[in-house]
Amino acid sequence: MRRRDFITLLCTAATAWPPEALAQQPAMPVVGFMISSIQARSQQIAAFHAGLKDTGYVQGQNVTIELRSAEDRFDRYPALVADLLRHGVAVLVAVSNDGAIAAKRATATTPIVFGMGGDPLALGLVDSLNHPGGNLTGIYFFTQGLEGKRLGLLHELVPTATTIAALINPDYSPAKNQLKDVQEAAARLGVQVLVLRANAEADFDAVFTDLIRQRAGALLVCASPFFFSRRQQLVVLAARHAVPAIYEWREYVAAGGLMSYGTNINDAYRQMGVYAGRILKGEKPADLPIVQSTKFEFVINLSTAKALHIEVPPTLAARANEVIE
Repeated sequence: MRRRDFITLLCTAATAWPPEALAQQPAMPVVGFMISSIQARSQQIAAFHAGLKDTGYVQGQNVTIELRSAEDRFDRYPALVADLLRHGVAVLVAVSNDGAIAAKRATATTPIVFGMGGDPLALGLVDSLNHPGGNLTGIYFFTQGLEGKRLGLLHELVPTATTIAALINPDYSPAKNQLKDVQEAAARLGVQVLVLRANAEADFDAVFTDLIRQRAGALLVCASPFFFSRRQQLVVLAARHAVPAIYEWREYVAAGGLMSYGTNINDAYRQMGVYAGRILKGEKPADLPIVQSTKFEFVINLSTAKALHIEVPPTLAARANEVIE
């Protein structure tokens, strides 16, 4: 048989095959992932991938992940949700209170896995923590509600500080509750609180100028995805002005910050990946209880304490989960 005749025969046979035989393999499921900042959360994104892998899903092999960044702009979440829903995602992962709220408002059918510091029950996102109902479930990692604890630890380290500054992002949805927690804790401790606000990097210099001018003896940086993405700048400014400061997560201390107290954020992201994988396998969000983070980390940087001429009490150091030399 001549080559031309053979090719013609193949083409004729192909047109005669049923559509099922010509169809490609089923498309991989798509997971939509919204986050405040991709660059600032590289370790946490890797932890999410690890959680997916625990359930048998690997990016590029049997699942596609559409990653979107709000670039620390909470007002961008509704547009990100709409974009991901247009992609026909099988699961929508929303990190942050604002992301979860935007996702719930946009769809009552697409499964949603959230990771958030605010109380999902108080925010009206779920019916109960054990039986969420609807199309949402996720991880509650207690970012909100720990400001009083952090203030207490800071006061214990710097008991001579009669005025402590609290830096709050007014655009962050839990800001009002954070301020209430700080003020209540300050009243119990008998210290004054200097409330400072920043929602842009350009605000930081003015914040520290005001802090020094009003003679605040220490600084509490309240939880905020925006602050976390600018943690290096905040740590540098605290060192430059010789201000003892406490932050929410270990990454601040690894960057040179003095102290942190908060949940193990990498573990929380891994659990989000596990839940996304379980939903891809057919489980319903309504049947998956909200996971409440139970791993808390208290970290102290002794080198930073030494540079600030602060003696860390042995009793405080003994309670730390990690001491960075």
